[in-house]
Amino acid sequence: MEDIIHIDWTLFYLINTSLKNVFFDQIMPIMRERNTWIPFYMIILFFTFYKFSLPKASLITIGLILTIVSTDFISSQVIKKAVKRLRPCQTHLYKMDNRDSLVHCGNGYSFPSSHAANHFALAFYMIFTGMIRRKFLIGFFIIWASTISFAQVYVGLHYPFDILAGMIFGTLMALLFGAFTKRALHILKI
Repeated sequence: MEDIIHIDWTLFYLINTSLKNVFFDQIMPIMRERNTWIPFYMIILFFTFYKFSLPKASLITIGLILTIVSTDFISSQVIKKAVKRLRPCQTHLYKMDNRDSLVHCGNGYSFPSSHAANHFALAFYMIFTGMIRRKFLIGFFIIWASTISFAQVYVGLHYPFDILAGMIFGTLMALLFGAFTKRALHILKI
């Protein structure tokens, strides 16, 4: 376990320190901010109701909302509170290096990253339910979720393994809720 923690800290240090640059210092705090993406979420909602019939779009949207709410609740209220891993910016090693976090550190726990879980859940729900099928859109959504996740490490709020766990958890939740949604669409013949 110590080896895993050492690898995680080393990767964190590489991303959070060695990759530092003026451009990332400006863009990464914006990338990880949830409010930044509200217009994008509205476009996804508009696209869903434009592309599909009203009953199908409604069911897909309900499934998407349930996916995100469940993923966020389980990751932030269940797993984080059970694991109780401190954020990197809360540790003495981080403070000893006299580093300032690019965003408010907060007092929540670190494992898993809810940002990573939620954005991967959204991206993969859209893929699993067939909302997006074109390869370039699939690639775009995976890169989008990955960039938001990377930003969490860059600004000092999460370790890389927090992100990896969030990505896996979010993808599994998307698979689960995507399967339920597809089954419901099939049963209702929508």
